[in-house]
Parts: sequence; C-alpha cells; structure tokens
Amino acid sequence: MKQTKGNMRSRSRRLWDAIPFAGMMMVECSSVGLITLSKASMLRGMSNFIFVMYSYALATLLLLPSAFFCRRATLPPITVSLLCRLFLLGLIGYLVQVFAYTGINYSSPTLASAMSNLIPAFTFILAIIFRMEKLDLRSSNSQAKSLGTLVSIAGAFVVTLYKGPSILTTPSPSDSPHLHLFLPNSNWVIGGLFVAADCLLSALWYIFQASIVKEYPQEFTLIFFYSFFATIQSAIVCLLVEREPSKWRLRLDLELFTIVYSAVFGFGFSVGVQTWCLRKKGPFFVAMFRPLGIVIAVVLGIIFLGDILHIGSVIGSVIIALGFYAVMWGKAQEDKLVDGEFSSLEPSNQSAPLLL
Repeated sequence: MKQTKGNMRSRSRRLWDAIPFAGMMMVECSSVGLITLSKASMLRGMSNFIFVMYSYALATLLLLPSAFFCRRATLPPITVSLLCRLFLLGLIGYLVQVFAYTGINYSSPTLASAMSNLIPAFTFILAIIFRMEKLDLRSSNSQAKSLGTLVSIAGAFVVTLYKGPSILTTPSPSDSPHLHLFLPNSNWVIGGLFVAADCLLSALWYIFQASIVKEYPQEFTLIFFYSFFATIQSAIVCLLVEREPSKWRLRLDLELFTIVYSAVFGFGFSVGVQTWCLRKKGPFFVAMFRPLGIVIAVVLGIIFLGDILHIGSVIGSVIIALGFYAVMWGKAQEDKLVDGEFSSLEPSNQSAPLLL
C-alpha cells in the first residue's frame, strides 16, 4: 500500500513538472499560429493597420473587468505622469505591432520567428546605452552576452540577405546556384528590415515597461491602459491611412477569427502562461523555448501558406539561435551571482527580484 501511494505521488509530481513544459509549448504554438493566421488574412486583403486596431480594441474590452476588479487597495493612485508614460508605452507597442505585421506581410512567418530571437541582444545593447547594465569585458558573463549579440545580428543578416537553394522542394533546371547568393525579391529584404525594427522597438518596450511596473506593480491595470491608449492611437492612424469604408468592414471569415485569436491568445493566454512559468521555473526556462518557434513557423508556413524553405533561412536561424542562447547563458550566470549576493545579505525566505 505504501509503495502504491509512493508511486502515485511520484507520478503526480512528474505530471506537475511537465505542466510548465507543455504550457510553453502551447505558448509557442499559439504565438506562431497568430503570425501564420495574420499572414493568411493579409494575403486575402486584410489591412494590417485595421487588424492591429481591432485586436487592440477587443483586448481592451476583455481586460476592462480585470483592470478594475483586480486592483489592490494598497497601490498608489494613478497619476497624470503615469498615464503619460503609459501613453508613450502604448505608442511604442503600437509601432511594434505595425512593424511586425508589415514585415510579415512582405516576408514570411519563418523570418519573423527567426528574427524575434534578436530581442535579448537588442535589450542588452539598450540596457548598456541607458546605463541599466555595465559592460565588463573581463567578465565571462559580459563576454558571452557581447559575443551572443554579435552572433545574433550576424545571423539576422544571413537570414535576410542570403537565400540559397530550396529545401523540401525540387529546384527547376533553370535555377542556377549563383542566382541564390542574394535574394532576387526585394520584398523579403524590406520585410526583414521591418521585423528588425520591430525587434529593436520590442526591446525598448520591455525596458520601458519594466521601469513602469517597478513603480506601479499591477500588471492587469497597466496592460489595460496600455491597450486602451494603443487602441486610440491605432484608430487615429487608420482614419488617416485607410479611407475606404470597405477596409473597415469585418467579414465573418478568417479575418474575424484572426482578430479574436489575437486578442484572446496574444494578450490573454500567452501572457498568463508565460508569467506563471516564469514564477515556477525562472526566466531562462521561459526563454529557452523561443527558438522552437522557428521550427513551428516553418511547418505551419509550408502546410498552410505554401512557403518554400531555403537553406539560407535554416543557416541564419541556427546562427541566431546560437547567439540567443549565448546571451541567455550570460544572463543566467549573472542572475546566479546576483542571487548569491542577495542570499548572503537577506533572510533565506526572500529572493532577488527578477527584471524581465
């Protein structure tokens, strides 16, 4: 009987340990699924400006109850200064979305998923510029993060500028290896530039968001105001850019499904699961799943969009992933040192705060 209970406890423990792994797999699948759906909708004529605006508007409505009912009485009041910073955060976040979906429209979900791993490298560069982090090249941690940043950027150049022969398809006899050295289609390069700008602004958004959360630690309220201001900003841009009434009309097909999917999974499910896994397993566990999105994007792109996989995308993605893991390894080693310093200065029941 005791042995049976022990086996049941062991099985339940293993099952509980597997939940964060399964959760992060679902997060990556849902994130890449959103990219693939948005690309398919834009191929059908949906405007990326209209798509972003409706997604923000629906997310604001969904976040409205939690923003006020989950607010703690011990929090400081919402000041004009805080609202101005949230307005600026909404503007940066809106530009992130516009650049991202414009880049996806010009290129493919595979390129967007591969280059999203540049965000830690850009975050490291901006943290040094804003003096939030010190660069000590004598330290192995700084060396790993610096080298990983350079490798990631080099991989981004490869995946954007080099095409190479196709994989999983038979090349036509007229194809010459010399024609694949650089991309003949300039749209791919333009898409890569937009996605790179999206990654840079995403890194800036994370740093700016971290400074706001430190002052006002209520995530649901902050995300609501961020989404609310982004909705207003996106509506103003849409009024200036999209003058045709037909562009604003939502059809009960893939467009509406993509918008609902973006609001529910982009703002709700993914953020909630990532936050829970971050608290349970730490930031390195959450970050290690990012390169998995490249593989998922390749599979979904080939199946649903008819994309052709080229060897340049594979080589560039591998280089970016190596740089990504180098940056995250350096950050993980640095966090261990910080945790050790805090544990020697503070009681054992407290832990060092993590800055995303």
